[in-house]
Amino acid sequence: MNVPIQGGSGNAAPVKGPAAPQPAAPEPAAPEPAAPEPAAPRRLLTRINAPLAKACMLASVAGLLFIVVIVFWQVFGRYVLNSSPTWTESLSLIIVLYVTLLGAAVGVRDAGHIGLESLLVLAPVTLRQRIEFVIHALVAVFGAAMVYNGLMLGESVISYKIPNLALPEAVRYVPLVLSGLLIILFSIEHIVALIDGTEVEPSWH
Repeated sequence: MNVPIQGGSGNAAPVKGPAAPQPAAPEPAAPEPAAPEPAAPRRLLTRINAPLAKACMLASVAGLLFIVVIVFWQVFGRYVLNSSPTWTESLSLIIVLYVTLLGAAVGVRDAGHIGLESLLVLAPVTLRQRIEFVIHALVAVFGAAMVYNGLMLGESVISYKIPNLALPEAVRYVPLVLSGLLIILFSIEHIVALIDGTEVEPSWH
C-alpha cells in the first residue's frame, strides 16, 4: 500500500507499505503406495500353480474337442457306415470326467465358480479376510476328501475292466484324485495370499 507524504514542494511522495503475502505453493502430491510384494512362499506357489492351472485349462479344452470328434465318429459310423463303434461312448464318458474335474480345480484357483458375495462385501475388511480364510480352508479339506475317496474307490475296482476299452475301472477315479490334489494346492495359495495381503492372479493373465 502506498502512503502519500507531503514534501517541501507540495508534491506527495509515495511511500511503499509492507508487501502483500504471496500464496503458498501447493505441496507436491504424495506418491501412491506401491503394491505389496508377494513373499517367497507365495512366489514359489505362483510359479508352480499358474503353469499347472494353464495346462489343466488347455487339457480340458483339448478334451472337449476330442469328445466332439468321438461323438461325430460315432454318429458317422452309425448312420453312414452302418457300423457304430462300440468304444466311443465309454471313452467319451471317461474324458468328460477328466474335463469336468480338471476344470473344477482351475475354477478354484482362478475364482471361476459361482459365489454369493452380497453379504461378504458388506462385512468389515478384517472379518471378510477371516471368512475367506475359513472358506479356502474348507475347500482344501474338501479336496483332501476327494483324494482319499478317489484312492479308496479306485483301489476297490482296479481289478475290473471297462467294457470295450480293456482299461481298468480305476481310470475313472484318477481325475478325482488329481482334481483333489490341485484343489488343495490352489487353496493353500489363496490362504498364503490372504496372509500376505495380496491376491492370486488368474492363470490366463
